[in-house]
Amino acid sequence: MPIYVYWGDDEFALNRAAIALRDRTIAAEWASFNYDKIPPEQPDGLTQGLNQAMTPPFGTGNRLVWIVETTVCQRCPEETLAELERTLPAIPDTSVLLLTTATKPDGRLKSTKLLQKHAEVKEFTSIPPWKTDLLMQQVRQAAQEVGVKLTPEAAQLLAESVGNDTRQLYSELEKLRLYAGSAQQPLPETVVATLVAAYSQNSLQLASAIRQGDTGKALTLIAELFNRNEPALRIVAVLVGQFRKWLWVKLMTESGERDDRTIAQAAEVNNPRQIYFLQQDVKPLPLHQLKRALSILLELEFGLKKGADEFSFLQTKVLELCHLFCRR
Repeated sequence: MPIYVYWGDDEFALNRAAIALRDRTIAAEWASFNYDKIPPEQPDGLTQGLNQAMTPPFGTGNRLVWIVETTVCQRCPEETLAELERTLPAIPDTSVLLLTTATKPDGRLKSTKLLQKHAEVKEFTSIPPWKTDLLMQQVRQAAQEVGVKLTPEAAQLLAESVGNDTRQLYSELEKLRLYAGSAQQPLPETVVATLVAAYSQNSLQLASAIRQGDTGKALTLIAELFNRNEPALRIVAVLVGQFRKWLWVKLMTESGERDDRTIAQAAEVNNPRQIYFLQQDVKPLPLHQLKRALSILLELEFGLKKGADEFSFLQTKVLELCHLFCRR
């Protein structure tokens, strides 16, 4: 059935997928006749979109109807549900209906269940910054799509540099593609470090600086993250995720666990081979310091949510964390 539901907070990735769907659905010379993008503020947008989807395309190619920021998966009146039940099974193969929303569909609604039955549902949520394996996978997939060859070290550095910002990832890959030209060899880490230098600071590096008790580097990283308009709560979320990971690895290693897969499962690490490196990170750290660090981070998160000044409060708590890890 030519019906799609795209949802998630990664607006760039979602729109990129929607445009790719448009380009492979409609003939460019007939686009003005066969492409309808219905904005959320348009009255009766869903009804109009369904009517358009039932209309045969003009000329060659198919018709695409894109209903932007639909609320049908969050709330759906009975009359709207009846309209969906009547129309969705009858949409011709010559039309493609795309519904997009930033909000996760409510699986309890009849409208959501109906769309799950008739549509292909795709998720476009941002990858949590601490899930480094997924970020690496995203970099590899995007590099292959853009046509850029990277060494493993270069891909790792790019993932660390852009984090979960897919817009920045594709922008940097386009830059690297232009630099590579017709070269067949994978680009090395040094090229990525040179061309992507302005975006090389991220919250994971801040976590490492704190763990090493490097106060100067930690404060510099905070300033650079704020200069890039990185939200304080997002920075804290990364720190909490990383320190939680370190705590679980330390706890299970000290308890005598030797199976990397078991440790990885407890620490929510997708790649068990990463456990060795995490163990090296926490080897010199007492367990009580990691526990205390998580407590401080939770105090930081609570304070930010209560309205504390983001920059100064983050600085204060990071200083406290660095001081904690200097005493070992």
